[in-house]
Amino acid sequence: MGVVGRAHGVRGLVRVHAFTEEPEALAEYPLVDRVGRRFALEWVSEGVAQLAEVSAKGRRVIADRGEAEKLVNLELFVPRSALPETDGEEYYLADLVGLTALDEAGKSLGTVAAVHDYGGGTSLEIVPGELLVPFTRAAVPIVNLAGGHVVVVPPAVVQVTP
Repeated sequence: MGVVGRAHGVRGLVRVHAFTEEPEALAEYPLVDRVGRRFALEWVSEGVAQLAEVSAKGRRVIADRGEAEKLVNLELFVPRSALPETDGEEYYLADLVGLTALDEAGKSLGTVAAVHDYGGGTSLEIVPGELLVPFTRAAVPIVNLAGGHVVVVPPAVVQVTP
């Protein structure tokens, strides 16, 4: 849900890149890193936050630049159970990973292995076969989370000859 950027100042503040619809919402969630350490975040200005590591003993504020620099590129995650339910045709991209990809006739194309978004639009990576399809209604007309599958209509392949 977020990534810690470079240190900001000398008192342990860090830049944080939030991947939530509203960046300030990141402070409302219980945050964890890849190894299970828990963190709390408090925004102090746009994109700049004070982090605290949370343990059974309480909160320990990251209070100096040296410690903040050690957190650069730290990925912050939110437990799925802490996220609000989605509406209708909304999906958490992580929920798409692992779904079976079917063609329009119901034949298996593989499994959604990853969801990519490099800024030009979201795409689904389907393996085996290394199929990459845009996550659009035209290419993925049906998402059935309860049924465990998506229907994929791969775009036409264009052959380029020298």
